[in-house]
Amino acid sequence: MQLSEAELGAVIEKIEFAKLYGERARLAGANGRIGVHGKHCEVNIVRLTIDGQTGYGSSTLSREEAQSVVGQPLGAFVDGEGLVLNPFRLALEYPLLDWLGRRRNKPVYELVSEQPLSPGEQLSVPCYDTSLYFDDLHLPDERDAVKLLQEEAQEGYAKGHRHFKIKVGRGGRHMPLLEGTKRDIAIVRGISEVAGPAGKLMIDANNAYNLNLAKEVLGALSDVNLYWLEEAFHEDDALYADLKSWLAERNQQVLIADGEGLASPFLVDWAVKGFVDVLQYDIIHPGFTFWLELGRKLDEHGLRTAPHCYGNAYGIYVSGHLAPSIAGFQFVEWDDITIGGMDASAYQIREGTMLIPSLPGFGLQFDDELFTHQSAANGWTMERG
Repeated sequence: MQLSEAELGAVIEKIEFAKLYGERARLAGANGRIGVHGKHCEVNIVRLTIDGQTGYGSSTLSREEAQSVVGQPLGAFVDGEGLVLNPFRLALEYPLLDWLGRRRNKPVYELVSEQPLSPGEQLSVPCYDTSLYFDDLHLPDERDAVKLLQEEAQEGYAKGHRHFKIKVGRGGRHMPLLEGTKRDIAIVRGISEVAGPAGKLMIDANNAYNLNLAKEVLGALSDVNLYWLEEAFHEDDALYADLKSWLAERNQQVLIADGEGLASPFLVDWAVKGFVDVLQYDIIHPGFTFWLELGRKLDEHGLRTAPHCYGNAYGIYVSGHLAPSIAGFQFVEWDDITIGGMDASAYQIREGTMLIPSLPGFGLQFDDELFTHQSAANGWTMERG
């Protein structure tokens, strides 16, 4: 994407910040590390006005930082190819990309991709239901626990999901070790019945396993269509090398995924060496431009891309815009959240894929009046003097 002199010279006239609130379709329970995640969610959104045109996006921008941004030309924050400069990415990249898309009347995926879609083609990106948490801890009977999680998976299936990520690691904190591990296995088996042979299953231990526990679970599920094991234990090249060797000896085709949270700074190097298959840094932090750059590097090594996105409803929708630019893009992580004042109805889930609209920017419609009210109530406004 080449920016014109007019675009680079356009001045940021106004910045408004607000928190928008919403909730999940279902309360999310515990995982292998922490307790109940709850139902309520919020997103931090900035509305930029540049040359009379607005753009909305997730942002970490503070009022103090905004003072040095307002009145500056767009070219102070992006390069000639439209990539947001590193110091400003977390603060500005999403509203700036949305603004560029709205100004050019193009979706962001079309702005950043070197592989345009065919005329009339709609972008369709694989996605998975990420809502299957430890909602069963109050149930003493394993059969009841399996039934509950199957019912939750069936809810996702009815909404169009075909692929599911399942939280495991109950024995790491919330249940006795053997009992919790046994229940993990039973629940994964139960959900595989819902997903069917074509559905891909991912299991995520949130570092609650160790190497031998990971092998125990994978061995017990060798006949289940597991696509990846995520965060089995904290990243360790020696342990992952052992696990990869063990899987290869068994001819068990399960990928190793890691990278969310406080990931090891050596993780990409370990992936290049073959110890990890799927990288999962977050879509909000370190963000979209980071992923454009990293994803292309991963493609060079035949590695896979699956940005983490949990708890931030904005990130769900923007992550799919990466897919045409990254050959190894695997899935959008779908956390079913509705945010007041943010209309995402143009995005649809169908047969295990997310259909991404060809609307300008990121295709999200914001209630301007509600945003203005929320900015006054819990945010701030900074205007050019």
